[in-house]
Amino acid sequence: MKTNELPALSLVARVRVACACFGRVLAQAAFARQAAALLQTGTEPVQVAAPPPERVHASGLFVLAMLQREGRLIDFLQEDMAAFADADIGAAARVVHAGCRKVLAQCLTLEPVLKDAEGAAITVPAGFDANRIRLTGNIAGQPPFRGALKHHGWATTSVRFPTSSDALDPRVLAPAEVELT
Repeated sequence: MKTNELPALSLVARVRVACACFGRVLAQAAFARQAAALLQTGTEPVQVAAPPPERVHASGLFVLAMLQREGRLIDFLQEDMAAFADADIGAAARVVHAGCRKVLAQCLTLEPVLKDAEGAAITVPAGFDANRIRLTGNIAGQPPFRGALKHHGWATTSVRFPTSSDALDPRVLAPAEVELT
């Protein structure tokens, strides 16, 4: 056998590969295109270059740009707050809060993970979802656990991230502003 040849696969191994390919074809459009090309030509699929990270995450970067545009979030976070009085920080935080809240409302529908009021006594049942509930404090034994709700958490029920044009550079979160005189 040549070094670049793959060994022959048993029927069971081929069934496993077929099932894995089926799942990937349904979940990944790029893989589906490669598989279709392979089936049409009977040769190795052409390697498609992966898009750069800024293209893969363009919608997330666009939301960050919206948070900057509406609430000046990046400016606020990049500022050294030690140089300002608490009253000045509070005044700036109101502007940032209002703008960022507007963007969240445009992009997401949010709801509390747990509907109980913060501070309420709750029971965390056996089999709870650790992605939805984080236990803190004295964790010992097995569920059900009893404790006080410190934060109700947030979950997204609807996502409306904008799409960005290929003509835009998603790495630019806020353009430089130049006032002409």
